[in-house]
Amino acid sequence: MNTPTLSRALILLMATATGLAVASNYYAQPLLHSIAQQFGLSTASAGSIVIAAQLSYGAGLLLLAPLGDLFEQRRLITVMTAISTLGLVISACAPSLPWLILGTALTGLFSVVAQILVPMAATLSEPHQRGRAVGTLMSGLLLGILLARTAAGFMAELGGWRSIYVLAAVLMAITAVALYRSLPQHHSHAGLKYPALIGSVFRLFVEEPVLRLRSLLGLLAFSLFALFWTPLAFLLAKGPYHYSDAVIGLFGLAGAAGALSANWAGRLADRGKGSLGTTVGLVVLLLSWVPLGFAEQSLLALLMGVLMLDLAVQLVHVSNQNAVIALRPEARTRLNAGYITCYFIGGALGSLLGTQLFQRQGWMGIVVAGLVIGGLALLAWGLAERKRRNALQAA
Repeated sequence: MNTPTLSRALILLMATATGLAVASNYYAQPLLHSIAQQFGLSTASAGSIVIAAQLSYGAGLLLLAPLGDLFEQRRLITVMTAISTLGLVISACAPSLPWLILGTALTGLFSVVAQILVPMAATLSEPHQRGRAVGTLMSGLLLGILLARTAAGFMAELGGWRSIYVLAAVLMAITAVALYRSLPQHHSHAGLKYPALIGSVFRLFVEEPVLRLRSLLGLLAFSLFALFWTPLAFLLAKGPYHYSDAVIGLFGLAGAAGALSANWAGRLADRGKGSLGTTVGLVVLLLSWVPLGFAEQSLLALLMGVLMLDLAVQLVHVSNQNAVIALRPEARTRLNAGYITCYFIGGALGSLLGTQLFQRQGWMGIVVAGLVIGGLALLAWGLAERKRRNALQAA
């Protein structure tokens, strides 16, 4: 089925499913302090839960997301959503850290269903609406990431940290049924067997310089996102804040405004101005670390930094994703899988760096790293843009 069949209601359902799937990897972040206390863990050991989520998601993107070009997508999406639900059940019942990591990893591996939904929406949308459809799903994705923290903190206050995993498992099971009943059958017909399909992802990196550049920018941008959010619970749990899990989770609402930039970035892409969204996003991303440098002393500075950071990451990400999926219509799932794999590798590296730096250098170590990485991302983009303009002038 190659004709556009997506109604506004179905796009919203897909955006909701995307948000719920990816949210499953972020419930632990505001709860790390409570989980560490229950299991007797250090900051770095508790951070391994977040790292497991990021790495398993990255592995799923590389190994499972390309299956969207091999199997009928409605059935594949339903099965992957169901297995992700099983991982949430394991996490809810986990008696120790290894079991929690196992449940987290299983959920992360199969929650890449979100990255099958995104290229499916792009393929089944009219060309002039494609950027907006992708932007809507990416809004759902970022809202899922951010509101996961708020929901987790709220549920932890009501029923302990395990309660969010119970609720999430129920919602994901309902979502699996809704997607199976609502999505059209669709097969992208890549014409490749699985080993060749995985190998083709690596070949796309060799053949497409835009994919390489956008993947690097995505890796750096999301590393900054994780660098901030992973140790935030520990910052807010100590003085001068001493916040509870519920209050820590509310900081997800401060960043949720960033999701509103997704549709704007999608519209820029539809008008051929995706580079503008990237430039604005990278500049704001770097500048966000200025107010974050005062986060230990000022709640206002912290909130301002959260808004700027999440707005910037979303701008960069949606601009990147629209540029990548436009390269080859017949390989959208694999292009997206390659890009998002790098994106979440960046998240894992940022989480690892964040927990280690916070334990050894404190918050200012986080801020210095953020400024350095943000500067590198902006430099890489500036050099690439100058090279592109020189090539256009020479032609």
